[in-house]
Amino acid sequence: MTTATAYRYLVTTPGIRGGHPRIEDTRIGVHDVIGLLQHGETVDSVTRSFPGVTRAQVYGCLAYYEDHTAEIDLLIARQMVAASVS
Repeated sequence: MTTATAYRYLVTTPGIRGGHPRIEDTRIGVHDVIGLLQHGETVDSVTRSFPGVTRAQVYGCLAYYEDHTAEIDLLIARQMVAASVS
């Protein structure tokens, strides 16, 4: 069952993206968006990378990150390790 979060555009669903927060109606995790921003992308370039994602949704990810920095940083680090092993 999908669960709304306290953040307007974000949801969690067990079994989708490990149950971690993602943009509603997508498989794009908050950590995907934040990882891009940390590596020099801009809000506008993120919306171009993910067609259908709005600036407001990206800012929602930023708001979530502001309140859950350690959680998202850990997910980004895990994703980076997995990518380097592949």
